[in-house]
Amino acid sequence: MISGFDPGALADRIAGGEPLALARAISHVENESAGFEALLERLDGRTGRARRIGITGPPGAGKSTLTAALARHYLDRSLTVGIVAVDPTSPFTGGALLGDRIRMGELSTEPGVFIRSMASRGSLGGLATATREAADLMDAAGYDRVILETLGVGQAELDIAVSADTTAVVLVPESGDGVQAMKAGLMEVADLFVINKSDRPGADRLEKEIAIIMSIRFANRAPDAEAGWRMPIIQTVASEARGVEELADRLDQHFDWLTSTGKLESRRRAARLRRAHDALLRRSRRDAERIWRAAPAETLDSGASPYVLARRLYEDFRES
Repeated sequence: MISGFDPGALADRIAGGEPLALARAISHVENESAGFEALLERLDGRTGRARRIGITGPPGAGKSTLTAALARHYLDRSLTVGIVAVDPTSPFTGGALLGDRIRMGELSTEPGVFIRSMASRGSLGGLATATREAADLMDAAGYDRVILETLGVGQAELDIAVSADTTAVVLVPESGDGVQAMKAGLMEVADLFVINKSDRPGADRLEKEIAIIMSIRFANRAPDAEAGWRMPIIQTVASEARGVEELADRLDQHFDWLTSTGKLESRRRAARLRRAHDALLRRSRRDAERIWRAAPAETLDSGASPYVLARRLYEDFRES
């Protein structure tokens, strides 16, 4: 038992598929409660079975509606779905504004689906700091698909590339004029493209623009490089579930390609290393907070420059 919760008992309940236990575990991870890393360690051996799907793209592309439609598709095929939706941080409470949970509406009450909105808490990579660990917990709880929906901030959403097995970049017909600007950022993380709200004018034009960019990239590939994945472009109207079945099929095809080429293993290894890196940074941040709280008043009031002060505090910490 550690500070009010038993990591072992909670891990067993999560492994048994208890949604309430999963919700509590994610809260412990978000709040960095004492013992949360012990909980994650206990469940690490149960991860790796879920397929992780990233849904990213600029604000207003309909990512939440598409996520809900895709989850409904999986539920209709007797698959269970976990969703981590990253929302903006409330400036008043520090929590998520919960816009995604509201937009997913009726889906949140369905058996077989678990939705968690997480506050971005200042993360600039499109994902909250604890998002990857929340996905691990959903994986350990036995969900067949885990969908990670990013905040929607444009080119900064590159975290998704090392968090999901397959990443879908969602655009809308009005994105056409910005495709060139995005191709060196957000476009680089795509395994496939989705043109949502494709019943609007300009969808076919945008599809052609993306295809041209992709053909140039493929033409510039080294001659002796192995044949890569040719990224499909799917048109959807998520609000009507149009194109969602094709999207799900393409996601399956990409997963099969990853498996057959051995790239799935390398992607997941990179994701594990990223989580280890994040855990190291988190420990460093906690150490820095302890150093600051323990700093003597005479040191803080010494008049030294911020950089001299930081170096002095760090050196004192190392010596102690």
